[in-house]
Amino acid sequence: MSLGTVFVSELAGTAILLLFGCGVVANVALNKTKGLNGGFLLVNFGWAIGVFSGVYVAYRSGGHINPAVTLGLLASGVEEYAPNVDVSLASTAVYLSAQFLGAFLGGVLTWASYKKHFDDTTEPEALLGVFSTGPAIRSPLWNTVTEVIGTFVLVFVILTFGQTPSGLGPLAAALLVLGIGNSLGGPTGYAINPARDLGPRVAHAVLPIPHKGSSDWSYSWVPVAGPIIGGVLAGLVGNAFVF
Repeated sequence: MSLGTVFVSELAGTAILLLFGCGVVANVALNKTKGLNGGFLLVNFGWAIGVFSGVYVAYRSGGHINPAVTLGLLASGVEEYAPNVDVSLASTAVYLSAQFLGAFLGGVLTWASYKKHFDDTTEPEALLGVFSTGPAIRSPLWNTVTEVIGTFVLVFVILTFGQTPSGLGPLAAALLVLGIGNSLGGPTGYAINPARDLGPRVAHAVLPIPHKGSSDWSYSWVPVAGPIIGGVLAGLVGNAFVF
């Protein structure tokens, strides 16, 4: 498989993930939507369906749609990221760049889908919350710990999928994300994916959204560093003790 195919596959899958994910937050948070105040459980289901759809779309490249998954696989010592896609510096760079660009595009498509509702919403926190995560209680160290744990669970369980005779595939990944959101998502909004947070946060910064405030760059390192650490730790533990 060419790296060009990998790039398009991961870009499309990640864009679909973010369109569903940011879209459900927009539906719950923005003024005059049909889903206004739908609650955290609705958000979790939206993200889970986004994972389900994104993994299917990105099937050719293995459906990573998350740099933490890619880096976790790298740390686990696998020889291929997907069938006929060798692990190398070039392939790693292709996965990561496609995922971040796809996440940015997903944020932009969400804005286009909800353009009039963005214009009608005046609360900067709600506008930023459509695109990126934020902590319920701001404590960068402990917020990072939360993201490390959540992402460790995500990547470690995904790695174990390959060791079990399950045919659930994308559905298993979707249910896993739904469970993480319900169980571990309360403190930080569970980024568990560096691209998921950084790509749309950049979209928030550059899009012409009335009433938007800061993109909160002082917090932005947490949902990037935490998932990277968690993903790599999951790969290392999997390599040492399981696989």
